Formats: sequence, C-alpha cells, structure tokens
Amino acid sequence: MANQQIVYQGKIIEVVHEEMGERTIEYGRRSPGVRMIIVTPEKKLLMTKEKRRELETIDYRLPGGKVIDTLEEYHTFLQSGKDINDVAKNAAIREAKEEVGIEPTEIAYFHTSKCGATFEWDLFYFVVTKYEKLEGQQLEQGENIETIEISFEEAKKMALDGRMQEERSALVLLRYLNSLKS
Repeated sequence: MANQQIVYQGKIIEVVHEEMGERTIEYGRRSPGVRMIIVTPEKKLLMTKEKRRELETIDYRLPGGKVIDTLEEYHTFLQSGKDINDVAKNAAIREAKEEVGIEPTEIAYFHTSKCGATFEWDLFYFVVTKYEKLEGQQLEQGENIETIEISFEEAKKMALDGRMQEERSALVLLRYLNSLKS
C-alpha cells in the first residue's frame, strides 16, 4: 500500500491510484466476501432465494456476505498482518447463522475467486458438510432471504441457465460439483 493513493472512498468501495514506475494504474477495491456451499445429510444443497435490488429480480445464491464490513476495518486488518483465511472462515460461520439458520460443525476452505485486474474483490468459498440447525435465520434489516434445499442436478441447471446470477459463484459451484465425480 506504499505507492497507493485512495482518490475516492465510500463505505465499501474505493478507487485507488497506484504508481508503477512512470505509469499510474487505477482500480477499484472493496473488502472481501465469503460464500458457502452447504451440503445436507441427504446430499442436497442449501441455497438462498432472494429479491436483489441491483438485479430487480429473484436470484438464487450461495449463502454469504462480507468478510469485513467497512473499508476502514479492512485497512486496519491489512496492516495487522493477520491471515485473511481465518477471518473469512469466521465470517462464513457468522453468515451461515444469519442467512441460513445453521451452525457449521464441519467447514473447509474450497477456493478463492479473484474479481479481475481492475477491481479487487476476493470471494472466499467454503464447503459446509456438517451443521446443527438453529431456531431460524438472523436476518439484517431489509433482508428478505428464503433458504431452499435443492438437488445437485438442479443446482447445476441453475448455474448454467442463469438463475444463479452471481456468475463467479455459479462457476465455483460447478467446479465443486464436478470435483465430486472424481
């Protein structure tokens, strides 16, 4: 972060200029997110169905959320030298409780998706294979999230036909399902 200058900062997104010799590159950055592939004892998936404001439609999603809520907290974290994987795993556990109403008892890291060269927004994916059901979801104000249970085959169809509109998550889910065939 030594050669970086933040030229705009909102609550969750900032624009950064970084000096690279005689050249300045510009990119966007936000704190990372987390997503979960939750496998039921019956070998189905728990996913969420929600109305997304930015899409103006229903979206089927892998449950998840922010690893760190604000950029200020993210900057503090980056300076701490701590391992982001530990923080991401804790965020996955928190989001499982909030969005799905489960307490993961067996959770494993699966993959990190990088957004691209001009926007830094990593998504950390975890697979939950054992969990305890809680009394229900603990949704934040304004969230309207329904938990659904679907077969692996239906999840594959949703990833391919566009009902899962977060395409990074659709691809990671397809990779996970493909890994089960090996």
